[in-house]
Amino acid sequence: MGRRALRKIDPGLDLSRHLKTFDELPRPWQCEAVFGRRAPLEVEVGSGKGLFLRGAAAERPNVDFLGIEIARKYARFSAASLAKRELTNAVVVVADAVRVFHDLLPDGSLAAVHVYFPDPWWKKRHKKRRLMRESFVGDVERTLQPGGKLHFWTDVEEYFRTALEMLAARTCLEGPLEVREAAPLHDMDYRTHFERRTRQHGQPVFRAQFCKPPG
Repeated sequence: MGRRALRKIDPGLDLSRHLKTFDELPRPWQCEAVFGRRAPLEVEVGSGKGLFLRGAAAERPNVDFLGIEIARKYARFSAASLAKRELTNAVVVVADAVRVFHDLLPDGSLAAVHVYFPDPWWKKRHKKRRLMRESFVGDVERTLQPGGKLHFWTDVEEYFRTALEMLAARTCLEGPLEVREAAPLHDMDYRTHFERRTRQHGQPVFRAQFCKPPG
């Protein structure tokens, strides 16, 4: 399924509060420098059009959300949707998530990590490029605080099974915990735009949750 063209962004919107580059992030990492406060922090990898970010930020104003999106046009679109709704507890960074996790995020700094429908890199020779690889899941485990959660969804069963096997073998995260599919309450009641299109096309979604044990 191809992505639809993005709507034009209002040129009058100020995106400086909601859109950052990798080089603009503080070193060492400080939540206060990004969000203006210290609050529980959750990270979404691959924010796309920003449906999860804006929904989660609106529903949980006491939590801060950092979206990481490597494609600048989608990062700008997502940031614009946050700016339009004046959601100050969510920011999008244009960056490679692997680098953000490895180079910037401190140990035990995250309440949750959200990975929804990452690129499956179908060809065998390209599978080493998949996000859910040993080095990345190691950084997820390191950056999660005790009790922190990893949410992983995909529409590719082979990717799902491979990732679950790797998480079991290479991390101490507890899971997978089953995540049941909920009936949407309205047309946009989905975790992401990709989930919406996948389910409306009658295709299955594979979901799991993992938890970092205390101590």
